[in-house]
Amino acid sequence: ILKMKIGVLALQGDFAEHISMLKRVGVETAEVRLPEQLKSLDGLIIPGGESTTIGKLAVAYNLMEPLKQFGRDHAVWGTCAGAIFISKDIGRDQPLLGLMDIKVQRNAFGRQVDSFETDLEIDELMRATGTEHAYHAVFIRAPLIESVHGDAKVLSALEDGRIVAAQEGHLLATS
Repeated sequence: ILKMKIGVLALQGDFAEHISMLKRVGVETAEVRLPEQLKSLDGLIIPGGESTTIGKLAVAYNLMEPLKQFGRDHAVWGTCAGAIFISKDIGRDQPLLGLMDIKVQRNAFGRQVDSFETDLEIDELMRATGTEHAYHAVFIRAPLIESVHGDAKVLSALEDGRIVAAQEGHLLATS
C-alpha cells in the first residue's frame, strides 16, 4: 500500500472537514498555514470557503510563491473556493495561484437558497473506484468553471453543459 501525506490549506474555510474525511479513509494529513508545512507533503487540497479571504491570507503568510511552486510539482485539488484560487482567470482582481488554465465564475449558482444536489457521472472516478455509481454532488454558492484552455480538460458537467469538474495534469478543480 502506497502511503501518502496530504496537506489541507487551513487558512479559512472547511479545512477541518477535509482533514476529518482523509483521516477516516486512513490518509496521513497535515494542516498547512505556513510555507515550511508544504515540505513533507505528497499533495494538497485547497478547500471551500471564501476565495478572496484565502488569497489575502496566503499573501499575508507569504504562501503565494511556495503554493505556486508546490503546484508545479505536486497534485493539488481545489474545491469550491479552492477551484477559484488555483485558476488563472476569474474576471476580477484578487490573489490567484494561476496554476490551472481555466476560467471560473464565482457564486455562479446564486445565493445560499439556490443551493442544490445532483448525481454526476464522472467516468474517471467510476473507473478509479471500479463502480458504476454516480457521484452525489452538493452545490452551495458554488463557482462554475466557465471554460477550460490549453491542456485542461472537462471531467464533469451538469446536464445543461455547465462545467463542474476539470483536470490539468496533476491539478484538479471541482465546483
